[in-house]
Amino acid sequence: MAGRPDLTRRALAEGLAAFALVFAGCGAVIANTVHAGALGGIGVSATFGLIVMAMIYATGHLSGAHINPAVTIAFTLTRHFPLRDAVAYVGAQLAGAAAGAFVLLAAWSDQPAQLGATVPSVGAGTALLYEAILTAVLMFVIVAVATDTRAVGAAAALAIGGTVGLDALFGGPITGASMNPARSFGPALASGTWTDFWIYLVGPIVGAAGGALAYQLIRGEHPRAALASATSTGTCPTRRADRSTRSAPRATRSPSASERWSRSWTRADSAGRSRGRHGRRRRSRRRGRRRRRGQRPGKWIAVHVALCHHAVAAGGLRRVQRTVGE
Repeated sequence: MAGRPDLTRRALAEGLAAFALVFAGCGAVIANTVHAGALGGIGVSATFGLIVMAMIYATGHLSGAHINPAVTIAFTLTRHFPLRDAVAYVGAQLAGAAAGAFVLLAAWSDQPAQLGATVPSVGAGTALLYEAILTAVLMFVIVAVATDTRAVGAAAALAIGGTVGLDALFGGPITGASMNPARSFGPALASGTWTDFWIYLVGPIVGAAGGALAYQLIRGEHPRAALASATSTGTCPTRRADRSTRSAPRATRSPSASERWSRSWTRADSAGRSRGRHGRRRRSRRRGRRRRRGQRPGKWIAVHVALCHHAVAAGGLRRVQRTVGE
């Protein structure tokens, strides 16, 4: 690929991924209700995990495959993602999730299972705690595989999709295991089910921020600003950078102009250190160009010596002429 798509195309990719998440995941909830538990809790959880994994593989190299406003906000708070892009991403994710829910509404006008809307089966405090912890675990895994070069990037989609499925297995019966404000927003808008909806806004956002900060604390690195080309950055393995694995720059002094053009470029300085690898590379490139042109370095030395002799001889001749004239 010649380069990353512009912000509009990346936001479109996020919207399509959110659409697929709601249509497939909430569609599985509807199918399980309509067909008397044909999928079961394991089947529904696996559907959410698999669609997330598929969308990461499909759009990760384009937009970073956030698919989740909580993930985007957490990356922005930890300075892994620019604010301007975050606004576009969150808007696209919410729009894509709403579109997916309205397609389900068109297919199921009687709104079985409230079109997959998330409604807690416990008290608000317990539900909020569950959503925050579930999202923190998910975000911890996302930050690990998306921003740390020591993690295996090729398996990022498997790790993230597996975490979504695992969280859904034990959190689904409690809160619906949303972990994603967009996933809850779409069905709530289409079905008009807003019961305790604030839990699915506050819980995932707080949990995602906590998970991201927890991994940075364990990694022992301060938050850093993301590059404009996000990749992931963004959150997918396309944008992985870890300054802790990079070697520190070598403390070499900058050579003067005369030293750069001197043939004694690689001689040790007063501290006994080399002039630096950049100088050696320049010298080797100059030698390579001379050899490719069929020239030898010794030829220029001979010319220089001949010119020096000529200058000395000319100067001596002028002194003799001045002496004879006197």
